[in-house]
Amino acid sequence: MTDAGRALGARLREHDLSAAPAALNLLESTAPDDVREAAELLGELSPARLGGEAPGHIVGVTGPPGAGKSTLLSALLRELRTDGRSVAILAVDPSSRRSGGALLGDRARIDFDPGDEGALIRSTAAGERLGGLAPRTRVAAQALAAAFDVVVVETVGVGQAETDIADVADTVAVVVQPGGGDALQFLKSGIMEIPDVLVVTKSDLGQIALNARRDLVAALRSLGASETEVVAVSAAAPAAGVDDLVAALERHRARTDVAARRAAGRRAAALSEFVLEYGERGLRALGGRRAARELLAGADPALGPAELLARLEEHLP
Repeated sequence: MTDAGRALGARLREHDLSAAPAALNLLESTAPDDVREAAELLGELSPARLGGEAPGHIVGVTGPPGAGKSTLLSALLRELRTDGRSVAILAVDPSSRRSGGALLGDRARIDFDPGDEGALIRSTAAGERLGGLAPRTRVAAQALAAAFDVVVVETVGVGQAETDIADVADTVAVVVQPGGGDALQFLKSGIMEIPDVLVVTKSDLGQIALNARRDLVAALRSLGASETEVVAVSAAAPAAGVDDLVAALERHRARTDVAARRAAGRRAAALSEFVLEYGERGLRALGGRRAARELLAGADPALGPAELLARLEEHLP
């Protein structure tokens, strides 16, 4: 076994952004040797090794197809890079049935300078996960947060099933477009419980965008979620409101217990993986979902999803 994973982890820990592509390749590989090396890499970036959670701000961006997520990300990337912050974007696309790879190649729709060493754009495949995130995307975001100032995860737009992002991101931004009925659909679905920031795109449309923003503010108030900010943005040149979005994202993170949120997300991811692997029969063997949660709640909060999953497996008869 080589020390490639450990070396890559150390480079990311030292904010060497050039190590990111090789690290992502390793994390995405299913070859047995690479899986072992990936575990070494993640060990170098664990909260215990870092002396706390990775410092990067993990931002989840989700929303219905056609809401303008990719255009918004292009504008957000420009704003963050203008401020001098390094940015990694993981664009999660549907998987090809034939190759298993990313189908749409979302990074092709994000406008960025390929020569910019402070920006990384990567398309990843969602696999068979309806929630829009594969396990490798979770660990990739956590690894990149050790090196980049901001890590953005843009997920597959699949509506109500799109809830996994809340378990990996420090801040979740849900994107809606005016006039498309999105605000009404959110009122009918559980997705209104997910966003930390709501983003109304195409604010240059005028009154129709103002109406959408008003409806969302009213919906949040009725749910008692008045802390959730609603920001109107136009990503079309000249962009408007993107600086307001950045400020809203930062305000949310400033009032969030990031360590507690990430620990809870790791526990939720482990439980999700356990159910995927062992089904409801496995849960019953542990004494039910509540018992499984109690087992995870008693674990070291710095443990990763794989270690937490192993803790559950240890209690199987």
